Amino acid sequence: MKKSSRFIAILGLTSLIILAGCQAKTATKKQTRTIADSMDHKVSVPTHPKRVIGSYLEDYLISLDIKPVVQWSVKNGTSRQDYLAKYLKNVPTINYDLPFEAVAKAKPDLILVGDNSAVQGGKYAQYNKLAPTYVVKNGAKVKWRTQLKDVAKAVNKEDKGQAVLKDYDQKLASAKKTIQTKAPNKSAAVLWVTNNSAFMVNDHAASGALLYQDLGLKEPELVKTISKNATADWMPVSLEKLTELDADYIFLVNSDRGAAMFKEPIWQNVKAVKNKQLYSYDKSSSWMYKGPIAYEEMIQSVLKVVK
Repeated sequence: MKKSSRFIAILGLTSLIILAGCQAKTATKKQTRTIADSMDHKVSVPTHPKRVIGSYLEDYLISLDIKPVVQWSVKNGTSRQDYLAKYLKNVPTINYDLPFEAVAKAKPDLILVGDNSAVQGGKYAQYNKLAPTYVVKNGAKVKWRTQLKDVAKAVNKEDKGQAVLKDYDQKLASAKKTIQTKAPNKSAAVLWVTNNSAFMVNDHAASGALLYQDLGLKEPELVKTISKNATADWMPVSLEKLTELDADYIFLVNSDRGAAMFKEPIWQNVKAVKNKQLYSYDKSSSWMYKGPIAYEEMIQSVLKVVK
């Protein structure tokens, strides 16, 4: 081959490589969508995110077939959502306050934040420099269904989100029918015991919302009283006050198996305890949380009790 022909061939090949590279970059740029988050940030999110951080939103992400690159934790990973462990094998933990260094190390292509307070004080701009940052709808009046739909919107899986809700509603309807048949007018309460102190879930949060609003179990008067002025999902309740708890069933999240309060006569005389209708779960259970996976696990626990 003549030198001039060889040169032209090489030049042509080089041009094709450069053109392909430009086209790839252009395609990459086009593979984003601009959407508004709950704080009205206009966010250019990946059309198909691959490395998502969604601290305390993992239940939603997993249900949408997305495995996050890190998982929420407290106290350097000693406390986390253990009921999700089978879905998050080998996924490292990240502290709940999302340290910037840890976020950067995870190399996310999308950061989902579940609370407005987490991005205040200039934090949003700092996170947004690391990756597109989307603040999911949140607040005391925002239901888990709304959050699931918003997460689905952010990761471009709205159809999957609707399918998850449809499947959940079918299971819920079946469970509710079983409860109405086998345990009509039965009441229930959820307690959490830690450090020899008791806390009661309020009626519009976490497992409380599931029991009373979704499943239609009767709400004890003590739960109503505590829920009226609730400032958190779980409110402290004294051992003496528990004597008023007339629940037919108690679902206990027991983080303190050796708690002295369990040996007290007052505790032994609580209606459900005395009637052997106390059902205890360890910290690996889903009773402390919310989301389609957590709620489906709780529904199965309730059905085992009322069968």
